[in-house]
Amino acid sequence: MSRARILIAKPGLDGHDRGARYVARLLRDAGYDVAYTGIRRSPDQVAEAAIEGGFDAVGLSVLSGAHRELFKQVIDRLKARGAGDIVVFGGGTIPEGDFAYLKSIGVRAIFTPGASAESILAAVEKLVGLRSSSSQSLQEAAVR
Repeated sequence: MSRARILIAKPGLDGHDRGARYVARLLRDAGYDVAYTGIRRSPDQVAEAAIEGGFDAVGLSVLSGAHRELFKQVIDRLKARGAGDIVVFGGGTIPEGDFAYLKSIGVRAIFTPGASAESILAAVEKLVGLRSSSSQSLQEAAVR
Protein backbone atom coordinates (compact mmCIF):
# COMPACT_ATOMS: atom_id res chain seq x y z
CA MET A 1 0.00 0.00 0.00
CA SER A 2 1.38 3.41 -0.91
CA ARG A 3 1.72 6.21 1.58
CA ALA A 4 -0.77 9.06 1.76
CA ARG A 5 -0.62 12.10 -0.49
CA ILE A 6 -0.12 15.37 1.41
CA LEU A 7 -0.30 18.93 0.11
CA ILE A 8 1.63 21.59 2.02
CA ALA A 9 0.23 25.07 1.36
CA LYS A 10 0.91 28.71 2.21
CA PRO A 11 -2.41 30.55 1.98
CA GLY A 12 -2.48 34.32 2.20
CA LEU A 13 0.19 36.92 1.67
CA ASP A 14 2.78 35.50 4.06
CA GLY A 15 6.03 34.92 2.17
CA HIS A 16 7.99 33.08 4.87
CA ASP A 17 8.04 29.40 4.02
CA ARG A 18 10.96 27.87 5.89
CA GLY A 19 8.66 25.88 8.18
CA ALA A 20 6.43 24.72 5.32
CA ARG A 21 9.45 23.54 3.34
CA TYR A 22 10.83 21.77 6.43
CA VAL A 23 7.56 19.88 7.00
CA ALA A 24 7.26 19.01 3.30
CA ARG A 25 10.80 17.59 3.29
CA LEU A 26 10.22 15.75 6.59
CA LEU A 27 7.08 14.08 5.26
CA ARG A 28 8.68 13.29 1.89
CA ASP A 29 11.67 11.69 3.65
CA ALA A 30 9.20 9.60 5.68
CA GLY A 31 7.78 8.18 2.45
CA TYR A 32 4.72 10.35 1.86
CA ASP A 33 3.86 11.68 -1.58
CA VAL A 34 4.19 15.42 -0.90
CA ALA A 35 3.58 18.52 -2.99
CA TYR A 36 4.15 22.13 -1.99
CA THR A 37 2.04 24.94 -3.45
CA GLY A 38 4.57 27.70 -2.97
CA ILE A 39 3.80 30.99 -1.27
CA ARG A 40 0.88 33.38 -1.55
CA ARG A 41 -1.92 31.04 -2.59
CA SER A 42 -5.57 31.89 -2.16
CA PRO A 43 -7.83 29.55 -0.17
CA ASP A 44 -9.55 28.71 -3.48
CA GLN A 45 -6.24 27.75 -5.07
CA VAL A 46 -5.32 25.56 -2.09
CA ALA A 47 -8.68 23.76 -2.07
CA GLU A 48 -8.62 23.28 -5.83
CA ALA A 49 -5.07 21.87 -5.75
CA ALA A 50 -6.01 19.49 -2.93
CA ILE A 51 -9.05 18.18 -4.78
CA GLU A 52 -7.53 18.00 -8.26
CA GLY A 53 -4.41 16.32 -6.92
CA GLY A 54 -6.34 13.71 -4.96
CA PHE A 55 -4.59 14.58 -1.72
CA ASP A 56 -5.48 12.86 1.55
CA ALA A 57 -4.37 15.77 3.71
CA VAL A 58 -3.52 19.45 3.52
CA GLY A 59 -1.00 21.08 5.82
CA LEU A 60 -1.47 24.84 6.05
CA SER A 61 1.29 27.17 7.18
CA VAL A 62 0.61 30.74 8.27
CA LEU A 63 2.95 33.10 10.09
CA SER A 64 1.09 36.33 9.38
CA GLY A 65 -1.51 36.03 12.13
CA ALA A 66 -4.34 35.39 9.65
CA HIS A 67 -4.61 31.67 10.51
CA ARG A 68 -8.16 31.89 11.88
CA GLU A 69 -9.55 33.34 8.67
CA LEU A 70 -7.37 31.50 6.17
CA PHE A 71 -7.71 28.04 7.73
CA LYS A 72 -11.50 28.47 7.90
CA GLN A 73 -11.68 29.63 4.28
CA VAL A 74 -9.73 26.61 3.04
CA ILE A 75 -11.86 24.20 5.09
CA ASP A 76 -15.09 25.88 3.93
CA ARG A 77 -14.01 25.64 0.29
CA LEU A 78 -13.10 21.97 0.65
CA LYS A 79 -16.51 21.24 2.20
CA ALA A 80 -18.33 23.27 -0.46
CA ARG A 81 -16.66 21.15 -3.15
CA GLY A 82 -17.59 17.88 -1.43
CA ALA A 83 -14.09 17.24 -0.12
CA GLY A 84 -14.65 17.82 3.58
CA ASP A 85 -13.04 14.45 4.31
CA ILE A 86 -9.60 15.77 3.35
CA VAL A 87 -7.68 16.06 6.61
CA VAL A 88 -6.47 19.58 7.41
CA PHE A 89 -3.64 20.30 9.81
CA GLY A 90 -1.81 23.55 10.37
CA GLY A 91 1.23 25.22 11.70
CA GLY A 92 2.90 28.53 12.24
CA THR A 93 2.97 31.21 14.88
CA ILE A 94 -0.42 30.34 16.31
CA PRO A 95 -1.29 31.47 19.84
CA GLU A 96 -2.46 28.69 22.13
CA GLY A 97 -5.64 30.70 22.72
CA ASP A 98 -6.65 30.00 19.10
CA PHE A 99 -6.25 26.21 19.27
CA ALA A 100 -9.80 25.49 20.45
CA TYR A 101 -11.32 27.64 17.71
CA LEU A 102 -9.17 26.05 15.00
CA LYS A 103 -10.06 22.56 16.18
CA SER A 104 -13.76 23.50 16.27
CA ILE A 105 -13.67 24.42 12.58
CA GLY A 106 -11.95 21.17 11.61
CA VAL A 107 -8.20 21.68 11.95
CA ARG A 108 -7.08 18.26 13.20
CA ALA A 109 -3.57 19.09 14.43
CA ILE A 110 -1.66 22.27 15.16
CA PHE A 111 2.11 22.57 15.15
CA THR A 112 3.93 25.60 16.44
CA PRO A 113 7.60 26.54 16.15
CA GLY A 114 9.71 24.01 17.99
CA ALA A 115 7.43 21.04 17.33
CA SER A 116 9.63 17.98 17.05
CA ALA A 117 9.93 16.01 13.84
CA GLU A 118 8.76 12.94 15.78
CA SER A 119 5.58 14.64 16.99
CA ILE A 120 4.74 15.88 13.49
CA LEU A 121 5.30 12.46 11.92
CA ALA A 122 3.33 10.64 14.63
CA ALA A 123 0.37 13.00 14.33
CA VAL A 124 0.28 12.95 10.53
CA GLU A 125 0.52 9.14 10.47
CA LYS A 126 -2.47 8.92 12.78
CA LEU A 127 -4.45 11.55 10.88
CA VAL A 128 -4.01 10.11 7.41
CA GLY A 129 -4.59 6.61 8.72
CA LEU A 130 -7.90 7.69 10.17
CA ARG A 131 -9.04 9.23 6.90
CA SER A 132 -9.18 5.78 5.35
CA SER A 133 -10.59 4.10 8.45
CA SER A 134 -14.22 4.53 9.36
CA SER A 135 -13.75 2.82 12.72
CA GLN A 136 -12.34 5.88 14.50
CA SER A 137 -13.33 9.49 14.67
CA LEU A 138 -10.97 12.12 13.28
CA GLN A 139 -11.67 14.09 16.41
CA GLU A 140 -9.82 11.40 18.39
CA ALA A 141 -6.70 12.26 16.43
CA ALA A 142 -6.72 15.96 17.20
CA VAL A 143 -3.39 16.76 18.73
CA ARG A 144 -1.62 19.84 19.86
